[in-house]
Amino acid sequence: MITPDFDWALVRSFLAVLDAGSLMGAARRIGARQPTLSRHIAELEAQLGAPLFERTGRGVTPTAMALAIADAARRMQDSADSLSRSLTRERAAATGSVRISTSQVAASWLLPDVLARFAIEEPGIQIELVASNELSNLLRREADIALRMLRPVQASLVARKLGEIRIVACAHERYLERAGTPRKPADLLAHRLVGYDRDETILRGFAQMGLPIARERFALRTDDQVAYAQLVAAGAGIGFLAQYTLRHWPGVHPLLPMLAIAPLPCWLAVHREIRASRVVRRVYDYLAEAIPAELGASRSR
Repeated sequence: MITPDFDWALVRSFLAVLDAGSLMGAARRIGARQPTLSRHIAELEAQLGAPLFERTGRGVTPTAMALAIADAARRMQDSADSLSRSLTRERAAATGSVRISTSQVAASWLLPDVLARFAIEEPGIQIELVASNELSNLLRREADIALRMLRPVQASLVARKLGEIRIVACAHERYLERAGTPRKPADLLAHRLVGYDRDETILRGFAQMGLPIARERFALRTDDQVAYAQLVAAGAGIGFLAQYTLRHWPGVHPLLPMLAIAPLPCWLAVHREIRASRVVRRVYDYLAEAIPAELGASRSR
């Protein structure tokens, strides 16, 4: 009679002895020790209450009981092998490396929390994070997944819009205590502004507001996105940042809510062929769900 604490390893040993016709042959076939196989057979016989093999000079001969349970034992072994293969495939699907390319700002302040949570859920997947404002070419496999603020146009890429990134005028409270708080857009011209160096994005924004200014109007200038944000967070002046970054700097406050600054679209892109990879697909799906939630949380703070 099979007991609740039945050891299924006994079946493997039983089948090995049955197929080999001897304990020694079975031990060689499955890489086990002969005394271990002998003990397994004795345990199985004790549970069944009947002998399974008759010992002969050259080996063993199966009894009627052994032949009666052989088919069921083989089905059990096949099921165990099938389960083992499935588990192997699942382990393989959950291991590997995925290269993600995104801007310096997103790599510094949007993705760290997301990827930290992902690492807990998928410890077998390695992430390579490329922090660059240059567009990585997915077609040349410079990255597996790209998170960008513009929509990819290549037909061979799959792109999904995750949301919009709001840009706000902001400053640290230390600066505002010294210089005052602007109440209308035109007040910005009386303040110390942090701007870009060669990038003309902010200059175009001022022109669209009807407040054209020259590059020299910015007291501090840098095209390095991380350095730019840190200057604003340090109280160097008024700058323009993605709203989701503000939660990382206590004391930095958004200003002039009436400013109609066009938000940046947030796109997640992957090559169609790479998307067939289960590992890449797992990372892609996780980012597609986690990033909108992260952007939404930043608006609620």
